[in-house]
Amino acid sequence: MPKITPFLWFNDNAEAAAKFYCSVFRNSKILQLRRSGKKVVGVTFRVEGQTLVALNGGPHYQLTPAISLLVDCESQAEIDALWKKLSRGGKPLRCGWITDKFGLTWQIIPAALGRLIGDKDPAKADRAWEAMMKMVKIDLKALERAHAGK
Repeated sequence: MPKITPFLWFNDNAEAAAKFYCSVFRNSKILQLRRSGKKVVGVTFRVEGQTLVALNGGPHYQLTPAISLLVDCESQAEIDALWKKLSRGGKPLRCGWITDKFGLTWQIIPAALGRLIGDKDPAKADRAWEAMMKMVKIDLKALERAHAGK
């Protein structure tokens, strides 16, 4: 296990959430179910190389967008596919963020975003940033057009 592992608190649906995330991402699997009697109390799973732990901790705490998982997408097709899957029963936010049906917030972001908004030319960077701020789901071509001033 890595030195630092995200630990996700759920009321009573940690196993369902882990199974859902493993269905969304191709490179994923359940690594361990921890039980207390017949009840699942924890799930360790891996998604795209990242190990996560989910706990059925009860209603004491709720997930919030203050912590989110960023997914570095290589293409608009990948953005679209993940957005479609994670938005079912969830809530789209802005700037590529979405809270899924279990309350976990994801950032579905193109890998190119850092290059576009981090351009050494402040006008290009600002145009890309402003375009992103108006989006819900990220449109990579629109970001690139804004960056180019088109």
